[in-house]
Amino acid sequence: MTLYEKSVAGRCAFSFRFEENHSAVDSLIPAYAAAPVKHLPEVSEPDLVRHFTNLARLNYGVDTGFYPLGSCTMKYNPKINERLAADQRLTMRHPLDDPDDNQGILQMECELKEYLQEITGMDDFTLQPACGAHGELTGMLIIHAYVRDHDPGRTKVLIPDSAHGTNPASASMAGFQVVTVPSDERGGVDMAALDTLMDNTVAAIMLTNPNTVGLFEENITRIAELVHARGGLLYYDGANLNALMGLMRPGDVGFDVVHLNLHKTFSTPHGGGGPGAAPVGVKRFLAEYLPVPVIVRKGSGFALDYERTHTIGRMSAFYGNTAVLARAYVYVKMMGRDGLRAASTAAVINANYMKSRLSAIFPPAYDRPVMHETVLSAKQYDKFGVSLLDIAKRLMDYGYHPPTIYFPHFPPHAEEVMMIEPTESESKETMDAFCDALIHISEEAREHPELLQTAPHITPVTRVSETYAARNLITSHRDKKGS
Repeated sequence: MTLYEKSVAGRCAFSFRFEENHSAVDSLIPAYAAAPVKHLPEVSEPDLVRHFTNLARLNYGVDTGFYPLGSCTMKYNPKINERLAADQRLTMRHPLDDPDDNQGILQMECELKEYLQEITGMDDFTLQPACGAHGELTGMLIIHAYVRDHDPGRTKVLIPDSAHGTNPASASMAGFQVVTVPSDERGGVDMAALDTLMDNTVAAIMLTNPNTVGLFEENITRIAELVHARGGLLYYDGANLNALMGLMRPGDVGFDVVHLNLHKTFSTPHGGGGPGAAPVGVKRFLAEYLPVPVIVRKGSGFALDYERTHTIGRMSAFYGNTAVLARAYVYVKMMGRDGLRAASTAAVINANYMKSRLSAIFPPAYDRPVMHETVLSAKQYDKFGVSLLDIAKRLMDYGYHPPTIYFPHFPPHAEEVMMIEPTESESKETMDAFCDALIHISEEAREHPELLQTAPHITPVTRVSETYAARNLITSHRDKKGS
């Protein structure tokens, strides 16, 4: 129910004193308003407060329950990160202040940059990009500028079919032609196909490692040797770095450019439209192409370096999304080297534990150890008239957010797949309860398929059309009335 449906003429949440021939309400409306405010709902303050409080209670997030959204790493955000990011010494600073007056912020961001260099094995970083895809675009623009200066005939980028979904768009926006590399029977890059495709027209290969089916790229050193030997660069999509912190550094195995999704690996808020942060790191020979300014140490202080000879220019204003970067800084400082390694180790153990518990009823797409997430198939339930969508909807009746479903690029034997990522945040008890729910749902699929076909049953909104909202937009209350 909307506030308009609760509206009763004459009710109000707050009343103003009126002066003769003048409404105090009108005086509060900015002069630039195009027209008087009309058609507002009339409700009491208790009704207003209860309406929005109840709406908030309908929201689902990592603070309310298990969020096993594969490929997205929905890990818990420690509240101390939020508290320190809200410190007035940070929030009351202005980016147009003289850098000498913002030394604390510059120090924090410079130290974060250096921590990320150590974690990834890269030589320099920009903190400007505002989200994962923005980081991808930044990295691709750096590579595009580099090949323009050194080998302009390289116009293609190779992207495995198991790469992160935004990779092709980012490469295309940077001016490259995208060429897909197929997977082999073990879920990694098909080396024979790569050998055929990797010629002197290829600028780079974009790799997500572990890839988007949760598997470590077993041939990564061979790939690096092959691509480098033929004049190409290696781009690392760091969306899944949460599986590797302290265990492997991308720079040590041959990657030339990396981007990191801070909301996935370094525990900054995820979703809600932003702001986000996706720092991009490069090896030394690409450092002159980084967006300016780059935060650097200068004497005993910190400064903004605008003198990058081949810079691609700005990718965002000022220092980047400072409050988001502050959250990541706090997380890294609290965890330390051993803590980050422990987090990745736990994430890998958790994913393999859930794969082990569920594989008898949902066969894995690839029967090999996984990294941070596991991909399981529900194809066998077709014979009961139950789809993967039905299973996902039924999970909502058990109080869980469904995992990612219908992810592309899987072999025929792994149709109807769901991708589950528990992260290191979840306890064994939470994972067991989720697995028990899926086991029970698999029994329901055999014995009472109608329960799944009509699910969910207890949510505020039951099953909706998968396409109606996209084709029939309702953008206002008036649209809903059809006026």
